[in-house]
Amino acid sequence: MGIGGISMWQLLILLLIVVLVFGTKRLRNMGGDLGAAVKGFRKGMEDVQKEDEKLEPDQIASETAAEMKTEEEAREKELSG
Repeated sequence: MGIGGISMWQLLILLLIVVLVFGTKRLRNMGGDLGAAVKGFRKGMEDVQKEDEKLEPDQIASETAAEMKTEEEAREKELSG
């Protein structure tokens, strides 16, 4: 038994169908695009962590409270209008 109750043969058949439908060149391009997106996401997360490390805990709490207040005001405006 394979992953999640799918046998190895079923996975191979599925892979063959995907390759026939999309082609190897398009799959390679999609893989590269996905890799670049993951890399960008990780870099963004590291940048946010570095910014948070620079801020004092009181600054983080005040910024979080301000963001929550802004979101709450936006929801109220959306519900009323």
